[in-house]
Amino acid sequence: MELAIFTHHMELTPRLENYVAKKTERLDRYMPNLSEIRVDLTEQNARSALERQIAQITIRDNRGTILRAEERSNDMFASIDAVIDKIYRQISRYRGKQRRNRRAVGEVEYLGEPLPVEDEGAEEEGWKIVRNKRFSLMPMSSQEAIDQMLLLGHDFFVFFNADAGAINVVYKRRDGNFGLLQPEMG
Repeated sequence: MELAIFTHHMELTPRLENYVAKKTERLDRYMPNLSEIRVDLTEQNARSALERQIAQITIRDNRGTILRAEERSNDMFASIDAVIDKIYRQISRYRGKQRRNRRAVGEVEYLGEPLPVEDEGAEEEGWKIVRNKRFSLMPMSSQEAIDQMLLLGHDFFVFFNADAGAINVVYKRRDGNFGLLQPEMG
């Protein structure tokens, strides 16, 4: 398991680094095959003093599962504690889904893709696919994709990036800027 700590607009003190390492060392007990833990610590100039210290944690396992959590407070140590609690809840929820899926009777695969099966646990979560949408992808630049996203009034837009020669996603961030997702085969 690899731990990477990144800071933005602040200094990483040894005390803070040790605190993060201590809080994250037990994550691999709860999520097996954990390969990477990334912790981003940011100090931001926000209007509210309660949202200046931001801690974000992203964990990945060997199978490609990614879990992410973010918390804001007026104290970095409190933000770290809160984000660790949040990631433990996400791990618990993720592992519960895995157990329910393993218990699903009659699960069938077709060309490597699992087919949906009626399961009591699916009603508990309340999540189901209610619409499938197909669309054609036209090659465009990331700037053209942002323009198209804004014209449609969406928060994200899937497009074929002509520069990269791959399918990418642009999205609007909370701070008003834009992000670009460029998936790679793992």
